[in-house]
Amino acid sequence: MSTTKDSFNNSAVWEQRFNTQDSANRSEREVRTPWERDYARLIHSSAFRRMQSKTQVLGLGESDFYRTRLTHSLEVAQIGVGIVRWLEQKLERKEFLVSEVEQHHSSQLKQLLPDYELMNAICLAHDLGHPPFGHGGEVALNICMRDYGGFEGNGQSLRILSRLDKYTKANGMNPTRRLLLGILKYPLPYSELCVPEAYGPLATPVWLSKAKEQLPPKCYLDSEKEIVDWILEPLTAVEKEAFTATKARSDTDSTPKHRKTRFKSFDTSIMELADDISYGLHDLEDAISLGLISQQHWQQHFKTHLHLFEALCSGSNQGKSPQQMAKEVETQLFSEQSYERKRQIGRLVHHCITSIFIDSSGIEHATQPLIRYNAYLGAEQSDLLAHITTLVFDKVIRSANVQQLEFKGQKIVIEIFQTLKADPLRLLPDGTRERYRQALTQHPQDTALHMRIICDFVAGMTDEYAARFYERIYHPHEGSVFDRM
Repeated sequence: MSTTKDSFNNSAVWEQRFNTQDSANRSEREVRTPWERDYARLIHSSAFRRMQSKTQVLGLGESDFYRTRLTHSLEVAQIGVGIVRWLEQKLERKEFLVSEVEQHHSSQLKQLLPDYELMNAICLAHDLGHPPFGHGGEVALNICMRDYGGFEGNGQSLRILSRLDKYTKANGMNPTRRLLLGILKYPLPYSELCVPEAYGPLATPVWLSKAKEQLPPKCYLDSEKEIVDWILEPLTAVEKEAFTATKARSDTDSTPKHRKTRFKSFDTSIMELADDISYGLHDLEDAISLGLISQQHWQQHFKTHLHLFEALCSGSNQGKSPQQMAKEVETQLFSEQSYERKRQIGRLVHHCITSIFIDSSGIEHATQPLIRYNAYLGAEQSDLLAHITTLVFDKVIRSANVQQLEFKGQKIVIEIFQTLKADPLRLLPDGTRERYRQALTQHPQDTALHMRIICDFVAGMTDEYAARFYERIYHPHEGSVFDRM
């Protein structure tokens, strides 16, 4: 039986927007697809522009070479679209099909692939909600919001898209259902995943608390439950229950930990692969170029793991040994000629992209293709990428330089939040103050809502804005009534 794209995808329901009046007001001269409209709304938003002033890795800002959240997101989008293009071509070529799902459902899977503009938008939106000062800022806001529903960067991205952005009065950018499903990395709320015992004790003052003991669960925020229920409406009750299942705890691990979700949608799996590839390989490029990872670091890290380079011994490299490939990659990454390093990073990215395949998500009885299938990176390539990412994490993210700046950011964010909380109607800027005043009037007992408004304001700050705001309040010789914040 032939399967049309609409019947396989049920695409009409995924093109819907939460605020239906938005679609009703569409101009008769509108020529764009729903995905192109999503993309346009995103790149013209203030939240998107703010990412240019949020660094990808703190401590690299002394150089104009470093990547910001914005440039990282652009690279993730380029890789995400590259993955979709690869899967399109792969599904046309029988010799490229590696899973039973690909071999038996190639024509249907081609219909499932997201539009390029949709994948662009999902990837560009994935970091929208990250606060100033990276993970230091995220931990800080989670500490401040501990009693009011917590804070998590991915959850804040959903909140910006569906509620906070100013494209509509109350529905944010009001994007399509499929875009929102694509950025919903963790389909359960804070309240269902948080295990209070997983948190360590809060220090006095609280900004001295250990970051690793205050990490939030990976979740969406409870304030967005209504929109998530709407996103998942096309699923049957059985599918929704399966899609929102949590991972089983190990019987041997008695340490309290937050619960974790098990599943993600097809589009999300592509976006996450693009993010992982960019994070591992482009941050490696930055780290080598800035001297944070030396050739000696690389050699030591891979000394007993040269077998991982077998992942690259295919195609034009067929016949080479893992040791030969390891030496070739090392020589080019640490060449004095920067173009050789750039080309090698490009080859590694390309190799990862062309090792991606489609298989079952693990929800065996799902009829909705967007949750029935996921994209995966080949096991050998995944192991190599994970080992490279570990090197970047150990030598860059965990370095004293980065950790000191994250700690400073943690202190700044907590003290800004506490100051605003002490007298919000006096200290909040005009627009946020009016939101706060309305919340007090309409929901006087809802302290969580009042604190969420302060949290939204602080989370939306760039690194530079947060630093200037802090100096304006706490430094006696900084700030004037004529300063524009």
